[in-house]
Amino acid sequence: MNAKGFVHTYPDNVDTDVIIPARYLNTPDAKELAAHCMEDIDADFTKRMKEGDIMVAGWNFGCGSSREHAPLAIKTAGVSCVIAKSFARIFYRNAINIGLPILECEEASNAIAAGDEVSIDFDTGVIQDITTGASFQAEPFPPFIQEIISKGGLMNSIKNK
Repeated sequence: MNAKGFVHTYPDNVDTDVIIPARYLNTPDAKELAAHCMEDIDADFTKRMKEGDIMVAGWNFGCGSSREHAPLAIKTAGVSCVIAKSFARIFYRNAINIGLPILECEEASNAIAAGDEVSIDFDTGVIQDITTGASFQAEPFPPFIQEIISKGGLMNSIKNK
């Protein structure tokens, strides 16, 4: 499994209320959630976002409330992967549960800039900044988690067994 896209960068401590503001949580429609993804921190995100693009963030991405809406909004917006220095634990698990690939890599987070083109090999954990030529090593998920993500999340993975 691989990803390739252009980067949107975010700072430390991006919380779930910023990823998808609470005022939109009353909709069960993932596309409606995606339409408002990141709007309180990056009003033009959904206008600039292209299918397959990648988010790169700092420490503690996805902190705050434990809503699954946050990774769902990111995934439905078309983000192929989130790379961060670290993730809030509940966001980390929710991302896997809904099939959003995430990687922790402090070096990549420090070096990759907004607008860079990046490719990711999820099997090896190699992150390649195509723009600069730099390469970074993240810890790849074990095969069973890669399978959950490749099937679109935990529920789809269970249904397919």
